[in-house]
Amino acid sequence: MSSNVTDDEWTARTDPFRGELLAHCYRMLGSYHDAEDLLQDTMVRAWLARERFDDERASLLTWLYRIASNVCLTALSSRSRRPLPSGLGQPPDDPEGPFRPAFEVAWLEPFPDAALDAMSADPSATVSGRGSLRIALVAAMQLLPPRQRAALILREVVGLSAAEIAAIIDASVGAVNSALQRARATLAATLPDEDGFGAAPTVDDDLIDRYVDAFERADVASLTRLVAADVLMEMPPFLNCIVGPSDYGVFMRRFYGLRGTDVRTVRVGANGQPAFCAYVGVGDGSYQVHTLQVLTCRAGRLIRNTVFQDPVVFETFGLSRQLAG
Repeated sequence: MSSNVTDDEWTARTDPFRGELLAHCYRMLGSYHDAEDLLQDTMVRAWLARERFDDERASLLTWLYRIASNVCLTALSSRSRRPLPSGLGQPPDDPEGPFRPAFEVAWLEPFPDAALDAMSADPSATVSGRGSLRIALVAAMQLLPPRQRAALILREVVGLSAAEIAAIIDASVGAVNSALQRARATLAATLPDEDGFGAAPTVDDDLIDRYVDAFERADVASLTRLVAADVLMEMPPFLNCIVGPSDYGVFMRRFYGLRGTDVRTVRVGANGQPAFCAYVGVGDGSYQVHTLQVLTCRAGRLIRNTVFQDPVVFETFGLSRQLAG
């Protein structure tokens, strides 16, 4: 490609891919903010190297994926993986036990659906790509070594061949196939009940409506009836994990005892899954932001509630700190 291409011409060609590349960087890093930074780095590097792009050797999108993957691998060489509490091998906690903060951990962050919608030119690609943004899947991928992670994402999400992946991560085809085999085995052991990368998250609107309604009414009995026998609640930046309907109910009673029963919610989308922001009444008729809760459903029950309490997450989702009464 000629180096005489203008900024506007280059932007017109590359902008339609920003959403896909942002999601790719997020899958690699597990951090929305890191993904935003690395997307910008990718676009700058692509602009500087534009004269080396040869559309007879690769599509523009594949070429951009190559740059983004290497930007991510470089970043991962100096950063630790971003876990959720369940990924640290935490045993279930006493729902009435002390909170165990771990503010020093760089936790996995949720991904706002609105960002992907705003940056993607192809709505069908946006919908199909959300299956690989499922929060449990992204968390499990953080367990993989970076090059295995890159190979798996490039194969299962992007659809590149082993030869194309080998060229991107500077490995032999045999090494790529071996990395893919090991990565798939790790994910199968970590997420035995999960569908493949292409599976869309299960969204049971009726279940979510009933759960949110019960949450706003502080109806703990109804909440516990809506969760699965193996339900998991985790709440970074705390290490605590709550497992099972009984302990889930005990913890929710504790929540209402501490925060009061005057709560409101605002629905959002995160990682292609239903989510809501919880606000608690503060006594003057207004409501203070409390948590962002990302819900995972299966077979008519809630199987996972990932609860985020980081103010940065609220800002990422554009959530107000207070609601009027």
